Amino acid sequence: MFSESEVERYARHLILRDIGGPGQQKLKAARVLVVGAGGLGTPVIQYLAAAGVGEIGIVDDDVVSLSNLQRQVIYTTQDIGKRKADCAAVAAHRLNPHVKLTPIASRIDAANARARVSGWDIVADGSDNFATRYAVSDACFYEQRPLVTAAIGTFDGSLTTLRPFENAASGAPNPTYRCLFPEPPPPGTVPSCEEAGVIGALAGALGSLTAHEIIREIVGFGEGLVGRLLLVDLAQMRFETIAYGWDEANPLNGSAVKLKPVTQPSEADPPL
Repeated sequence: MFSESEVERYARHLILRDIGGPGQQKLKAARVLVVGAGGLGTPVIQYLAAAGVGEIGIVDDDVVSLSNLQRQVIYTTQDIGKRKADCAAVAAHRLNPHVKLTPIASRIDAANARARVSGWDIVADGSDNFATRYAVSDACFYEQRPLVTAAIGTFDGSLTTLRPFENAASGAPNPTYRCLFPEPPPPGTVPSCEEAGVIGALAGALGSLTAHEIIREIVGFGEGLVGRLLLVDLAQMRFETIAYGWDEANPLNGSAVKLKPVTQPSEADPPL
């Protein structure tokens, strides 16, 4: 049930044909883990909180710096030097006090990723390094958690959804992250935003699209991005979607499995 203030807060969702009361209840019951509270993660957090997602976990071990504020607009100048996970949780709570915010000020790696993602309904990855991306995507595969993952460059970005624990209409498994990107690129071949720069509004655009895809996954309307990669080029204002499929040679569930799952710890570290 919704309180009187929630009815008014979510009024535009409640009259929306593809969400309505049942869809808003699904959002209220959902628990979403956002990995990375940077350029991509912060708009995801803001829009999920505004939409009324029941609980949002925020994983980030970094602190706010002055150079973040050009694109990470959830933070203020007064937040510089403070932990991002805590500041993002405070800002999202200020936006919507009906949402539970769980800051987790630590880094996800291959050793703890399965424990981190296992208790959540859906995972959003907006991390800024390949080690985290592969650790999170592998963990979501083993824990059978839907993953919405986005990435940005200087003026371009991409977005897709992964549900490799389910089959496609063809009967083949849905693709894994490693079907799309089998291995991380060699160190130093892809410059970071610190090295190459990034247009600030790009993070907001891709983050908003990521939040929309998560909401769509939770409520269950429209056509999602499983097996499809959305490509955005803001320099030329071009949007396109390309299809990709399961690669039988992928090392997770292909014909010659090479990766062994990290043993699931008995329980995740408690939220901070």
